[in-house]
Amino acid sequence: MSEHKLTISLLQMDIALGEPEANFAKLSQMMEEAVGSDPKPDVIVFPEMWNTGYALDRIRDIADRNGERTAQFISGFCRKHGVNVVAGSVAELDDERVRNTIYAFDREGNRTAEYSKIHLFRLMDEEKYLHAGDRLGLLDVDGVPSGMMICYDIRFPELTRKLALGGAKLLFVPAEWPHPRLHHWRTLLTARAIENQMYVVACNRVGTSGTTSFFGHSMVIDPWGEIIAEGDESERILKAEIDLSVVDKVRSTIPVFADRRPELY
Repeated sequence: MSEHKLTISLLQMDIALGEPEANFAKLSQMMEEAVGSDPKPDVIVFPEMWNTGYALDRIRDIADRNGERTAQFISGFCRKHGVNVVAGSVAELDDERVRNTIYAFDREGNRTAEYSKIHLFRLMDEEKYLHAGDRLGLLDVDGVPSGMMICYDIRFPELTRKLALGGAKLLFVPAEWPHPRLHHWRTLLTARAIENQMYVVACNRVGTSGTTSFFGHSMVIDPWGEIIAEGDESERILKAEIDLSVVDKVRSTIPVFADRRPELY
């Protein structure tokens, strides 16, 4: 990795509803494919709730207790391959509460950060089965200050701004974002990149779950709001290289943060 560049692989996968075994097997296969590519990625990113999907009616029975299985699985992979992983999010059972949680791991397999979704999505009944998080998702990826959000969170611009003010230059967004809201997905992600002058890396699932279909279109967006990589609706690995020096260039060209008037709003 150069001082300012990162190669990122997004695993745009289908998710078997309520079948952790199948999902761990699928993810393992895609991870091996990702690290076998040239150039090898510096960071691998997964979708939201990849271990169970939205099998909320039995989520307590199939959630990963304390995230132990996920941590063991991902940590070993990171150590073996020397890669960072932002492990999408999983349904994890902790203190008898189920949360929708991202874990992040460094190249040595250390769990460096976690973030539980703070905005629960009523249209998919999350608030009836899941417990909301109460902390921001800030992390460091190879020295790059970064942020984490999950799916519905991107509709709350205050959250992205808070992460940017906390130093984030790169935002990771695992998601299960469905049809028919593709326009919202692309527009909101692009807006978050432009208004905060940061890279946005968003990994969405594909496939169907019950009557809901998911369109993929995982995206990597630069601080100007230009889409530098975008998936289609098929299961695939999307790869992009980002240059973090662009963040500083954009922020110095249009000094949004210096020109803010927080005393008025």
